[in-house]
Amino acid sequence: MAQQQQRPISNRPISFLNRNGLFLLLLALLFLLGVYLPLSEAPLFLFPNRTSPSSSPSPSFVVSDWRDYSLAQAAKFVAKNGTVIVCSVSYPFLPFLNNWLISISRQKHHEKVLVIAEDYALLYKVNEKWPGHAVLIPPALDPKAAHHFGSQGFYNLTSRRPQHLLDILELGYNVMYNDVDMVWLQDPFKYLQGNHDVYFMDDMTAIKPLNHSHGLPPSRNGVTYVCSCMIFLRCTSGAKLLLKKWVEEIRAQPWSNTEAKKPHDQPAFNRALHKTTQIDVYLLPQSAFPSGGLYFKNQKWVNETKGKHVIVHNNYIVGYNNKLKRFQDFGLWLVDDHSHQSPLGKIE
Repeated sequence: MAQQQQRPISNRPISFLNRNGLFLLLLALLFLLGVYLPLSEAPLFLFPNRTSPSSSPSPSFVVSDWRDYSLAQAAKFVAKNGTVIVCSVSYPFLPFLNNWLISISRQKHHEKVLVIAEDYALLYKVNEKWPGHAVLIPPALDPKAAHHFGSQGFYNLTSRRPQHLLDILELGYNVMYNDVDMVWLQDPFKYLQGNHDVYFMDDMTAIKPLNHSHGLPPSRNGVTYVCSCMIFLRCTSGAKLLLKKWVEEIRAQPWSNTEAKKPHDQPAFNRALHKTTQIDVYLLPQSAFPSGGLYFKNQKWVNETKGKHVIVHNNYIVGYNNKLKRFQDFGLWLVDDHSHQSPLGKIE
């Protein structure tokens, strides 16, 4: 029987329906994705089930550029049990953001964190390391101008805070706000007892009894000194009313370089608390949420309340390097030795 002459291999048609063809097509696709995605400035998400190194799923929608990523998309992505944890930060404070995230990660709440980036450098850096967890609400600010306390740039950054929080409440979520010069030592959600509209900490250094009242602190010269740097707001009409009043108070006293004491968001928050009588407030226990003026300056009180501290705020000190050194001196600068515990990882 004559042997049938084979057609030269080079002339054979390649069928992409057979096993070899599908395998080659898959390899080509993986190659293209492997080359393109790491080089792109803002990744294009195509796979809803892809996970980042922090085991956080990527957004299930397509993001062609992080500038197009909306607050509604971001809040929906990070919210857990109807709650979002928010910070508002500019690029120079990226190391402090990472330090804060390490402490939150230790308490297993980092997946609900949304970083409101105030400049594009931070927006892209966070989403490069931790996709979907940073959003920018225009306009972007000058990161260098927002770096210094008391400057107009700093005021511009902090004065946007109540509107950011109100926008998240309007989307239907509870929201916890933190400044990034904070460190979590325990889980703060265990202390959010009851169903109050707003929870906050006192910023005074005077020592309160352990069983102090949880109502609005008594005013001194008609002014309370509640801290606007750690707030939890439930999605209630009372909380929304407070934030609207806070926005009004900030707009009523714009920043001015000629004033002896430059305005910022915290006095406006205290005025809003006094003028919004229809809200149910809750003052968090001082032993768990002390001001930096108490925690870092009263060692006797720290020893007496050992084991009760939940969130430590590195305030009552001005300057980036001063805050950094104090965290280091008290063993609260976690970035150097524990960056692997942050969803951002080690940042060069």
